[in-house]
Amino acid sequence: MPKYSTGSGGDGGDGDSCELCGRSTGNLRRANVAGAELLVCSECAPHDDSKKRTSGSSGSASGGSDDTGTSRRKRAAQQQAKVYDRATGDSSHWETEGTDYEKDQLPHLVSGYSDRVADARKDAGLTIEKLAAELDVDEADLRAVEDGRAARADVGGSVIRALEDRFGIELIDE
Repeated sequence: MPKYSTGSGGDGGDGDSCELCGRSTGNLRRANVAGAELLVCSECAPHDDSKKRTSGSSGSASGGSDDTGTSRRKRAAQQQAKVYDRATGDSSHWETEGTDYEKDQLPHLVSGYSDRVADARKDAGLTIEKLAAELDVDEADLRAVEDGRAARADVGGSVIRALEDRFGIELIDE
C-alpha cells in the first residue's frame, strides 16, 4: 500500500514500492512531489516538481506559480486518494446511501437505447418530469438514460425495466 514519506527515512527498508502509486518495482528514484520527498517509479517520475522548475519557466502568463502549486498539490492528493480507495476497497464516501447494486444491477443495454427511450417518450407526448413522476423514478436517472450515460450515472435496472414496460420497447440486450 502506498505511504507518505517524511523525507527523513532513507533508502532502506521497504524501498521496493512507489510511495505515490504503490507499484512494486526495483527501479525507484527520489522525487519532490507537492513538497514531499518520495521514492517514485518511472511512471510517477513526471510529478517531480524539482525537474519541472529546472527545465525553465512553465508558469502561467498571469504569473500564478502559487495557483500551479495548489493545483499540483490537489492533483497529487486526488491521485493518492484514488490509490488508497482502490487498495482498501472503501467506497462508502461516494456510494449513494441505500443503493444495493446486487439487487438493482444495470443490465446490458441494446445499442441506441437512449434514442429509443427519447423517441418513445416524445411520441407519448410526455416530458421527462411527467414521465419521472409517472414511473416514480428520479428525473436525473431518466436524463442519464436519454443522454446515453446510464452506466456512468449508476442508473438501476429497475428504471430500465420500468421504461421497457411503460413504452413496450426493448432496451435490455439478452
